[in-house]
Amino acid sequence: MLSLDIVIPVYNEEHVLAGSIATLEAFLTEHMRGYEWTITVADNASRDGTLAVARELSHERPKVGYIHLDQKGRGRALRAAWSRSSADLLAYMDVDLSSGLESFPDLIRSVAGGYDIAIGSRLHPESDIVRSLKREVLSRGYNIILKSAFSAPISDAQCGFKAITRACARSLIPLVQNQEWFFDTELLMLAAQKGYRIKEVPVRWVEDPDTRVNIPRTMIEDLRGVLRLLVTPTP
Repeated sequence: MLSLDIVIPVYNEEHVLAGSIATLEAFLTEHMRGYEWTITVADNASRDGTLAVARELSHERPKVGYIHLDQKGRGRALRAAWSRSSADLLAYMDVDLSSGLESFPDLIRSVAGGYDIAIGSRLHPESDIVRSLKREVLSRGYNIILKSAFSAPISDAQCGFKAITRACARSLIPLVQNQEWFFDTELLMLAAQKGYRIKEVPVRWVEDPDTRVNIPRTMIEDLRGVLRLLVTPTP
């Protein structure tokens, strides 16, 4: 039986964390019986009561653990959680569960069945997406830039719904420089350049109006990251 560690990066999410973990744990109990799964809450420098909620959940629920980082950054949280995990398969999803959990078994079956990385894609033809026109235009524009710059077979680099084998993670994570939102893109571009097998899975995705993402700042960070990858040789 393969082991699976699902990481939930969080920053100031005390109001939704307990409910999301309860929903996720109930789903995994029913639908992921073929895996030895655990959930890791990765708190990156929250300023509210998120860390206290994570501690309480870990005491109440045997399959839930947590780590705490003193610095903010989704990439930093994933790097820390995935690097220390001993699970065969690693995954992460956003705490708001914007990507429908019904796609999660397909995501995991993909990496259990031969792919190195599986990603949820909001731009997959079979995906069912509800989001603002602004987010739609930005997402499509960003992925056009990625395909033009790297010719990578990836339609949605930034969807917070991914899985990776431990071997692939251990190989790629030391090469990724970004510690924040561009972490996903950099990981995927490196994986594509090195010939790792990547599977895209359609998702049902609903935009969270309470998102912690600063869209203008994130887009600037992403474009700077793309430029860095273009001018810096692949390690």
